[in-house]
Amino acid sequence: MQNTAKNQPTGGHSRRGRTERLRWYQMIYWLIYRLGLVVWKRATPPAELIALVEGPTPLPAGRALDLGCGTGTDTIYLASHGWDVTAVDMTSKALAIARRNATAAGVAPRLIHGDVTRLADLDVGGDYTLLLDLGCFHTLPSDRRPPYVTGVTHAAAPGATLLLSGFRRRGLALAHAGITVEEVRQRFCGAGWELVSAKRSAVNQSAIRRAGDLIEIWSYQLRRTPNS
Repeated sequence: MQNTAKNQPTGGHSRRGRTERLRWYQMIYWLIYRLGLVVWKRATPPAELIALVEGPTPLPAGRALDLGCGTGTDTIYLASHGWDVTAVDMTSKALAIARRNATAAGVAPRLIHGDVTRLADLDVGGDYTLLLDLGCFHTLPSDRRPPYVTGVTHAAAPGATLLLSGFRRRGLALAHAGITVEEVRQRFCGAGWELVSAKRSAVNQSAIRRAGDLIEIWSYQLRRTPNS
């Protein structure tokens, strides 16, 4: 859930700039939130994230970056467990809900309206030890995936963990969304990450669970190599 930053410079409105600001994924997500059709909305974090935070060998609380945070379920969960969280999403309505939910939970994550493929423009900073993308990268068009990987890699601390999830196949979901383990290896391992695990994810959203055999939501855990 990611696109043009509210605080991004707007001078020199070229045709290219207008086109990028109005790409299909911005309009689709705006419409989905406008109509209240957020079928991926979750009340609780996925099991994979809970295992990283509360499992037998939990990650020490540090800086976390939530990419495509939506209404903030995972952001708020991490902030409630002592993490310093920055979250990015392209949809202002989603962020407004996230702010209300965070206030109700008594936490104050940093919420940024912007494009996850242009993290440098958003001044998100770096040295994040945990990065989350639970359904964002897999909807990006192919030409925006390389800059996303570059931005995420620059934001990650050496040894950082990236938890990435999405539809396994393209063409069976919204706007041909999808990502395979082969693409994860190609795009991330060549940029300084190692693939720790890849597995089919348990789905707890009822609307998506009914189509689970068709879309196959997979979860990938990656680690930023210390010396790259």
